[in-house]
Amino acid sequence: MPVLLRRRPWSVAAVAVCGVGAALAALALPAVLGVTVDRLLAGGPVPWRWLALCALLTAAEVALDAAVVWCGGVNSAVLTSWLRRRAVDRLLSAEPHRAQAFSRGDLTTRLTTTTGDAAGAPVAAAGVASAVLLPVGGLVGIVLTDHWTALALLAGVPALVLLLRVFTRDTAAATRDYQRVQASVATRLAEAVAGAATVRAAGTARREHRRITEPLTELGAHGRRTWRVYGRAVGLSSVLLPLLTALVLAVGGLRLAAGAVTVGELVTIGRYAALVVGIGAVTGALGGLARGRAAGERLRPLFALPVPTHRDAALPPDGPGTLVLRDVGVVRDGRRLLRDVNLTVPGGTCLAVVGRSGSGKSTLAAVAGRLADPDEGTVALDGVPLPDVAPHVLRREVGYAFARPALPGDTVGDAIAFGVDRPPPEAVRAAAGDAAADGFVRLLPHGYRTPVADAPMSGGERQRLGLARAFVRSHRLLVLDDATSALDTATERRVWEALDRMAGHRTRLVVAHRLSTAARADCVAWLEDGGLRAVGRHEELWRDPAYREVFQTPPTAPPSTAASASPPDRADHTAAPPPPAGEPEGPPPAKDREGAR
Repeated sequence: MPVLLRRRPWSVAAVAVCGVGAALAALALPAVLGVTVDRLLAGGPVPWRWLALCALLTAAEVALDAAVVWCGGVNSAVLTSWLRRRAVDRLLSAEPHRAQAFSRGDLTTRLTTTTGDAAGAPVAAAGVASAVLLPVGGLVGIVLTDHWTALALLAGVPALVLLLRVFTRDTAAATRDYQRVQASVATRLAEAVAGAATVRAAGTARREHRRITEPLTELGAHGRRTWRVYGRAVGLSSVLLPLLTALVLAVGGLRLAAGAVTVGELVTIGRYAALVVGIGAVTGALGGLARGRAAGERLRPLFALPVPTHRDAALPPDGPGTLVLRDVGVVRDGRRLLRDVNLTVPGGTCLAVVGRSGSGKSTLAAVAGRLADPDEGTVALDGVPLPDVAPHVLRREVGYAFARPALPGDTVGDAIAFGVDRPPPEAVRAAAGDAAADGFVRLLPHGYRTPVADAPMSGGERQRLGLARAFVRSHRLLVLDDATSALDTATERRVWEALDRMAGHRTRLVVAHRLSTAARADCVAWLEDGGLRAVGRHEELWRDPAYREVFQTPPTAPPSTAASASPPDRADHTAAPPPPAGEPEGPPPAKDREGAR
């Protein structure tokens, strides 16, 4: 809440000032009303000034209360919007694997209802001051009017304080539990919607319905618990408050009969007693504050996501795209995904990264372009450590394509052009042609202007748009994380022809599962249990039976046979650059087999 208070201090101060002003007007009104009544009963001319003052105080209270509602609503709406933007920025700035720790449904509730409750906390806190001022000021007013009546009222104050304390505690607990179960329901619903085809194919729709609705029983229990807290507070106050009011008026009546107070003072005492025992404003403010604090606790893990730091270094303008990983290690949840990876990928080289499932291929692809930072070691592009490169420069110079690409943007053309800058339409069409996507895009109702939502696409077609987005900019490093897995053989060949045309001016790192992908690459990095087992040309590595098992292929000869043995394990690997144009491919020279240190 301190952050929210600092965000809009003047608006919150306006709410507090208007609330206090309304409370002061409400506290002044009983005293003025008592004097007016006494003067009317005394006879003589009508006390117009006192009547006007009563009207003025009443109008001021109404106007200031309206200002509190208006300022409070605007402040909460603005803070809600700011909280949501900040939460989304934090989420998107964090490393993807950290953001994926939150389920979709949980994120939805945190970014919608939870942010709204948290944004209302400053207004609720400002309202507490004015809400407390009314009963405290009313008690002071009774003391100043008649101390015996005040003593009668003080007898019930401890019970009122205890009632408010229990109400605040129970409201906060019920709100936390309600928000937790609400997030569980949203998470299960989002999972079922995302896997609708699987659910239908498995014939488990009824089971999924039961799984989604199962927490609703607990949600209803927490909702009823919340209302029970309110009901208990209202019930107790409905008994306690009339008793206190009756006690105060009884003592005041006795004092009136004894001539100790006037009729006007009795009216004043009655009005002040109503302010003291009218705890509705206090419970409302405390309830809002409790909900805001509970919401803040749920938002804290989201805002605590670590965001990678950046510097403002630039990459060499004519750098070839040489990628160097030194002693790279990655540990997540106690599991070592990468260990002691030393790899140099010369500029213009196409490196295929292969290995069994869980060997660390996607993790290596993530750290290569700084979608994630390694826990150990360094990654450099053209001699510049990636953390030193300015974010906009890094994202312009490193492109990614994924197995399941997201397609943000209003139209198909926007989805391809999505990035730090907007490429021209002709570049978008050329990139789509290289990715074998131009043909099916032109068949859409409005071509490249077709809304993405109105363009039903297969998994392979989505992958081609993701590849086009990666191709549309002249990245010096292009990372393809299993980005051709859904393509048929003919389409994949067209994509590889485009990748081959990039040789010499783009470094390409391709996470590969297909034998054909590894065979076409200039060099292969073979990962096993998070470490580099070997780096070499595909035809060299093919001689190792364990390498052939990676592709689950029987031990037959590869497309091109090599006479040389597979390279030995080594701590520092250099990927072999592509052979010069016109030079026949064959076993790499000895220096490439031995690697460079």
